Amino acid sequence: MTFTEYADREMLAMNVANVLAGELENALLGNETASLAVAGGSTPGPIFDLLSGTDLDWARISVMLTDERWVPEGDALSNTTLVKSRLITDHAAGATFVPFYREGATPAEGAAQIAQTLGSHMPLSVLMLGMGADMHTASLFPGADGLHAAFAEDAPLLCPISIADHEVARVTLPAHALSGALSKHLVIFGEDKRAALERAQSLPPEEAPIAAVLAGATVHWAA
Repeated sequence: MTFTEYADREMLAMNVANVLAGELENALLGNETASLAVAGGSTPGPIFDLLSGTDLDWARISVMLTDERWVPEGDALSNTTLVKSRLITDHAAGATFVPFYREGATPAEGAAQIAQTLGSHMPLSVLMLGMGADMHTASLFPGADGLHAAFAEDAPLLCPISIADHEVARVTLPAHALSGALSKHLVIFGEDKRAALERAQSLPPEEAPIAAVLAGATVHWAA
């Protein structure tokens, strides 16, 4: 793991966007296609804004979320709308978005269907993760129903997850797909998440899921 500290969040966003663009460009040099998996939430928005303006051969790049709530696009809880409006726009409008929701299916049914379509995108070329103060990443939450299955080495490429006190179920890429990405980045803000990251390094992944993907990752942090 490499830890990079920035003077402010704006500088972090600029640098991470440049790094991701460079890695995607390099991935396309030796391959017909490249895949990018990104976190949802508010943190990556400014990075998306900058990355979308990068002149890449986006038609050869597939974009997916690391995880998603089991709600249709347009729902206030969906991260798909964020990615489509802030990343898959401008120069990046030609990228292929890989949705993680199936209308009319349960999370388990939909995850099983979608998992069968994800093999061609693996290993992920570039991965940008987030992390919660509880040390979860993607939808790998400590104590979640489905966490053990998502940590299995032979886990399907999309796994259903249910979290206590969360009304909406989720689906997530499994630990092996995240840890197997060719390039891994973790973006976190604030002293609480820096402290959580430090705790995670001495805990098993079942208690600190982010620990499962830190090997070889670059952590980008700003207060």
